[in-house]
Amino acid sequence: HVQLVESGGGSVQAGGSLKLSCVIWEVTSCMGWFRQAPGREREGVVAFNPAREGTYWADSVKGRFFITRDSATNRTDLHMDDLRPEDTAWYYCAADCGDPELAIKPGGVFGYWGQGTQVTVS
Repeated sequence: HVQLVESGGGSVQAGGSLKLSCVIWEVTSCMGWFRQAPGREREGVVAFNPAREGTYWADSVKGRFFITRDSATNRTDLHMDDLRPEDTAWYYCAADCGDPELAIKPGGVFGYWGQGTQVTVS
């Protein structure tokens, strides 16, 4: 069972920035974030293989979000810039997603996820 802990999030006005952090203790070949807004389908935001190059982004966040990683602490940060009201959702750090390129597409599956953190953009 993959253990991961999230932090960050909060409320911000449109155009602002927030950062989410995730620490994961297990080796995984695929991790990322997905988000869930009330009344909407779950959406993969980003997925990547920590051991390889290549990060896959949802079209809705490309160019506005980016990640940084600290391998010494197993921490990954999701930096969210130019936030929009439609970014409002619960965000979940997740792992065990198979192929990262498929994980962020509709129907993508994440096997484990954290407690979630709320992001509100007004």
